[in-house]
Amino acid sequence: MAASRTYRASAIVLDKVKLKETDLILTLVADSGRQIRAVAKGARKPGSRLAARCELFCTTDFLLAHGRNLDIVSQAELLEAPLGSSPTFERMSAASAVADIARLCCYEDAEDPYIYSITRRALQVVGDVSIDTVHLDIVVAAYTFKVLSHIGYRPDFSSCVACGDAAVSYFSAAAGGLLCASCASSVAGAEMIDVFQVEWLRAFIHARFDQLATAPVDTATASYLLALAHVWAATHLDARLRALEFMLGR
Repeated sequence: MAASRTYRASAIVLDKVKLKETDLILTLVADSGRQIRAVAKGARKPGSRLAARCELFCTTDFLLAHGRNLDIVSQAELLEAPLGSSPTFERMSAASAVADIARLCCYEDAEDPYIYSITRRALQVVGDVSIDTVHLDIVVAAYTFKVLSHIGYRPDFSSCVACGDAAVSYFSAAAGGLLCASCASSVAGAEMIDVFQVEWLRAFIHARFDQLATAPVDTATASYLLALAHVWAATHLDARLRALEFMLGR
């Protein structure tokens, strides 16, 4: 029996690019964890019902048709809009950073349901109006470390990655995690880090987003931890992360 030309997928919209006058190319992560690139024809027409169902960061139930290079969106039913109808600038920035990481960590030829589930949950927390702005940095930083750890770039936060000393006071993405002061002296670009920040880094791997989003933290610490997450991701994904750079004010 011939394979069906169409298929259904619940997916999060990670990115969209204009195509011709009225179409969009969507980058999606399906509930299977597979990345899908599809054309939403007519999505940019005034009054198009498809446009609202293909907004960034939304979870949508798609009916897709297989295409030669890109799949085609035949139908779309909105399931969830985590940022609501009028998100703040800060929440849009944080959601963009989450989507940027997700897009680089899912692939068209590989299924990984974890990427879908953690991305969906991170976007839900980012869109939660009870979460204050400073914790958006914490959620994005934690998401970055969690996802990269899952795909094989797990930092060592237990002790010095070079000698095993438990007294760590530096962080290096190139070295693979935390360093003691002695080993850090020979590692270019190692960042000084205090005991409180070390505990935050360890929590990023094991704690839930809900716990991290309510823990006490000051703005300077949250920004610094986000900067460490950016360095870690940029180093190991070998990509420029514009959304994270924007959050950091670069």
